[in-house]
Amino acid sequence: MSLIEEILSIENLNEAIKRVKANKGASGIDKMSVDMLEPYFNEHRKEIIESIMNKTYRPKPVRRVYIPKSNGKLRPLGIPTVVDRVIQQAIAQRLIPIYENIFSDFSYGFRPSRDCHTAMNKVLEYLNQGFEWVIDLDIEKYFDTVNHDKLISILREQVKDSHTLHLIRKFLQAGVMDNGLVSSTTIGVPQGGPLSPILSNIYLDKFDKELESRGLHFVRYADDCNIFVKTDVSAERVMKSVTSWLERKLFLKVSATKTKITRPTNSNFLGFTFWKNSDKWQCKPGNDRKAKLYEKIKLVLKRKHAVSKPLSITFTKLNQIIRGWINYFRIGSMKLFIEGFGRWLRHKVRVIIVKQWKKPTTIYNNLRGINKIYKYGFTDEELYMVANTRLGWYRRCGQRTINYILNADLLSKPNKKRNRPGLVNPLSYYLK
Repeated sequence: MSLIEEILSIENLNEAIKRVKANKGASGIDKMSVDMLEPYFNEHRKEIIESIMNKTYRPKPVRRVYIPKSNGKLRPLGIPTVVDRVIQQAIAQRLIPIYENIFSDFSYGFRPSRDCHTAMNKVLEYLNQGFEWVIDLDIEKYFDTVNHDKLISILREQVKDSHTLHLIRKFLQAGVMDNGLVSSTTIGVPQGGPLSPILSNIYLDKFDKELESRGLHFVRYADDCNIFVKTDVSAERVMKSVTSWLERKLFLKVSATKTKITRPTNSNFLGFTFWKNSDKWQCKPGNDRKAKLYEKIKLVLKRKHAVSKPLSITFTKLNQIIRGWINYFRIGSMKLFIEGFGRWLRHKVRVIIVKQWKKPTTIYNNLRGINKIYKYGFTDEELYMVANTRLGWYRRCGQRTINYILNADLLSKPNKKRNRPGLVNPLSYYLK
């Protein structure tokens, strides 16, 4: 079978449909949802395959959306139609086995069995070997500046099938619809489709091979690349050399303001920064990522919104954010931070709970009931004082009585009657 026949085989297309449906995602410019995929392909599969084989298939323009980046700017994404997503996924499924054996061992982004944790472990290995000068390389608007002719030329080295190359070029040239206006795309690989990750890795693999041939120690995750050397003199020389190579050979622009030479304690790679104890280098979450976590939680626990919602909704959302953040940064050293964050989180949650009780009588009765069940030993007078105090909600919930009664263990208990999950204890979850 030729490569295009493998891509369009029933098994491969069915697997692609299954994965696109599992990923869900928004509709493209035609408004078709993923739930409509199977009926559509059952009816039009033959027609789609014939148009691809005849080289008459025309992908629709991607829908431009913007998502916030960690630095406050917006990242442009291109959302293909669900039908185009299936074809892209089918191509990616056949390209990955071809290129996985070719890709560099020091490339970690968008690859099977590799993630940010394996990348960070490699970084720590370099640092502990004495490569303590970091060249933080920033390719300016990488996904928007990939040269189409160069990419197809690189693909042609491994992909000998003209139908597949033609189809990939058509996806690259599909255009973008932004605010109802369609513009052509002569350069770039729009982020958002299943094909862009594998194509971006194929394009930058040439860069990986160049760094390997020079014997350099580096880690690349998508378009984020850090190179590690032992002296500042070497760092200056290498930075100038690789910047020139990227601009000459791959037609990519390296940011003069963001690309820098730094020490590990001042660097930030994939959200992590580094510190050294008496023994070795370790990683930890960057201060910007810690601040972003607080911002997300504050948004969920904004008092006027959270008080009007059931605790089940609030706790579910909080648990998703906390677990996701800790899972990502779990290889970092952050016990003290997580401990302080947990205390702050529970204080904010107590404010929501007590304000939902609202009336002094309700607050008193609820505190008294919990105190009696768990035998905390507070007197009725102490509970009455807390319920009827003139202190504001925040100061009231910082007092010892409410702190002790609405403790971490109690908040972590699920309420089956109200279908409410327990609030995850960040420290316990991290240590576990």
